Amino acid sequence: MSADTSTQRWARACVWLLLAVSGWAQAQPRAWLDRDQISDTDAVTLTIETDAGGAPDYGPLQADFELGAQTSSRQVQWSNGSTRSQTRYAVTLSPRRSGTLQIPPLQAGSGQTAALVLQVSADAAAARGNAAVFMDVEVDDATPYVQQSVGVVVRLYYATQLLSGELVLDTPPGASLQRVGEDRSLVREVNGRRYNLVERRFLLIPERSGTLVLPAAQFNGRSAGGFMDSMFGGDGRLRARAPERTLQVQAQPAQAPQPWLPLHDLRLRYTAAPRSGRAGEAATVVIEATAQGATRAQFPELPELDVGPDAQVFAEPAQYDESFNGSSPQLKLTRRYSIVPRQAGTLHLPGPRMAWWDVQAGQARSAELPDLSLAVAAGGATGSAAPIPLDTASALPGGAAAASSAVSVAPLPAPARPWGWIGAAVGFAALWLLTLLWGWRRRGHPRPTAGPVRGPGLAPAGTPTPAELRRALESEGLDEIVALLCAMGGVQGLEALLARLADPRQRDSLLAMQQARWSAGNGDVGQARQALRAAFRDGPHWYAPAVAENNGLPPLYPSGP
Repeated sequence: MSADTSTQRWARACVWLLLAVSGWAQAQPRAWLDRDQISDTDAVTLTIETDAGGAPDYGPLQADFELGAQTSSRQVQWSNGSTRSQTRYAVTLSPRRSGTLQIPPLQAGSGQTAALVLQVSADAAAARGNAAVFMDVEVDDATPYVQQSVGVVVRLYYATQLLSGELVLDTPPGASLQRVGEDRSLVREVNGRRYNLVERRFLLIPERSGTLVLPAAQFNGRSAGGFMDSMFGGDGRLRARAPERTLQVQAQPAQAPQPWLPLHDLRLRYTAAPRSGRAGEAATVVIEATAQGATRAQFPELPELDVGPDAQVFAEPAQYDESFNGSSPQLKLTRRYSIVPRQAGTLHLPGPRMAWWDVQAGQARSAELPDLSLAVAAGGATGSAAPIPLDTASALPGGAAAASSAVSVAPLPAPARPWGWIGAAVGFAALWLLTLLWGWRRRGHPRPTAGPVRGPGLAPAGTPTPAELRRALESEGLDEIVALLCAMGGVQGLEALLARLADPRQRDSLLAMQQARWSAGNGDVGQARQALRAAFRDGPHWYAPAVAENNGLPPLYPSGP
């Protein structure tokens, strides 16, 4: 009897142990990825299934991933008279870098998921022609010298309409990076697909030699979406990432000329070079320098013209024009010199010379201009004829005797008439007569006290129509919508438009759209656009324009006695 009892107790203990192990196994959440390999411009979905309460903690994922759309669903199963509840969580992950990425164990309720591995490739070119958005980066010199200007062009290709977006290129350590100029918009066809292209230019200047890693340019935005996105739960988020670029920065050579001027090319030329001149009068010399691979801050002043004691030189401030030639910065500098010879003869002007370092050939070079020779004639005061004396003998008492003691006087030029003042006086007189005529014609015609208020259907010629406004609300951006409303309201700028609108709902919808657009992808632009459409469904509601009142003052011109 005791043996049977001990056997039964042992059996019960085994059953309870199996049940406990089974319950513990069921409580452990399960995680998996929809793919094990993606490119760095793609995204992957992580799914976690658990039968324990509590949402997963996605915090550990943010080190290597950007979190996208998050969903959850619950399932209840009946089996052998008992119920089992399971909750499934899903999150979209966009990798921040390429390589082998570890997805660490995540806490979900009382259990933890197992670690996962994801392979991320850096081959962004493989997505061209297929992805909705992708990027590339062009550097004009992969082996620059210290303090050399390096042109960087970031190109963003997108085949969908963008509602908002942010393009970021971080400054690498050991260098300075600044944005240059405005974005350039183009249209390109890649692998048979039409893309909108935005080019943004930067200027990179290495500050020390060695390896310089230019971080990957990144784009985060949101598209307008469409029917397919709504069907499959897409949130319209777009993400693109360009590969990193590694530059090998060279030190300044010991034999380099000073001041240190690393360039791709430097050319000097005369745009004005006189061959003759006159003593005491200024002759103009204009020199133009075109530097490939330099900015205004790096380029030194053009050398002064050394003419010695035979002339004076007055140099005007230089004029600069900065641009991009392909992916390289280009500087055009123009300077004007006024040369005043002191005496007649031949004046020699030594041509300017500038030393620079050819970064492509790796050697010192010099840009020079030829000497100039000016044939200087005598000045106007030296070669002028003596004045002819005026014969005043007949006018003086005593005739010729008096004339002998008189002083000969040169004829004085007739004073110039002040035609400018005469014309101004005539013009004012004509205006005064026209004003009198206008007042006489208005006599007996009472002025209206108020103008008619323009209704919605009395828009002036050229004003956008409500149909154009509806089309803009459906497809255009906020800037185009504001410009259209400003044209309809006869104002300029968003602030003036808000002051002109009488409907608070319309004003609030415009402000909400602006806030959503500039929230770097975190604002709900789609919802803001729907609110904007609803607010302006029947057109803008304007405040009535101010009506002039009759203040009882007499008119400017009396109506007669």
